[in-house]
Amino acid sequence: MLTYILKRLAGTIPTLFIIVTIAFFMIRLAPGGPFDSERQVPAEIAANLERVYHLQDPLPLQYAYYLANVLKGDFGPSFKYQDYTVSELIRQGFPVSMQLGLLAILLSLLIGVALGVIAALRQNRVLDYLVMTLAMTGITIPNFVMAPVLVLVFAVFLGWLPAGGWGDLKQMVLPVIALSLPQIATVARMTRANLIETLNAPYIRTAKAKGLPLAHILLHHASRATLLPVISWLGPATAAIITGSVVVEQIFGLPGIGRHFVNGALNRDYTLVMGVVIFYGALIIVMNLLVDLFYALLDPRIRYDKH
Repeated sequence: MLTYILKRLAGTIPTLFIIVTIAFFMIRLAPGGPFDSERQVPAEIAANLERVYHLQDPLPLQYAYYLANVLKGDFGPSFKYQDYTVSELIRQGFPVSMQLGLLAILLSLLIGVALGVIAALRQNRVLDYLVMTLAMTGITIPNFVMAPVLVLVFAVFLGWLPAGGWGDLKQMVLPVIALSLPQIATVARMTRANLIETLNAPYIRTAKAKGLPLAHILLHHASRATLLPVISWLGPATAAIITGSVVVEQIFGLPGIGRHFVNGALNRDYTLVMGVVIFYGALIIVMNLLVDLFYALLDPRIRYDKH
């Protein structure tokens, strides 16, 4: 297992290198620069700013400077947030983004698994069709559509919940729901399909023939086989929730990393965008590794040390 972990960690180095390289050159293909929106400044000051941030150098040389700093763990200063480094902005925003993501994943698992089990036990009945219809609706409607609708209904029309902010329990409800709805739908569909297949397996039929209660069969015999694919879903789900949180944080005005990323992209804040991209990339890689390890703990047939 340790050998597998070390190999996976070693494999992240070229992946992160590719992420840094692509992000560095793509952001500079966008028109404008980080200081274009500033008020007109004397040519001497503009030249001094470009010299300090190496913007007057050729792109390959700028890339070499940036890569050398990243290897030292320095993402550089933010061009737009004065007196703040990119690392400081990430440290400030990550707790909010982490809370939002963890709550969304937890809600997705709890509600999605419950709906999937209900649909599987009522296969081809009205309740099954209703759950799957809601699941398909949740998958097809993106976050940037669902979030404003939730605000319009529950904050503007009904006045039950606040339309933005973070910290109070009521302020968390709408962002978490908006972020988790597509994932709830995905988990429900996966759980339903897996449980239907598992309930038709020979060992489940044997358990039924012995007269075991349905609750006992579900908890002690069918749960592991049903939930293994859901556990493997956690890796891609992390990427989906991270990208979705960028939109959700902007809509609800949350002080997370996603909002910094959007503002940085709009303001051509090169270092901020690059720092967030690298941080998100590393986070997704680590989450995929943790999911693989957890998957091996649940399924004893998987032995990574054999590869």
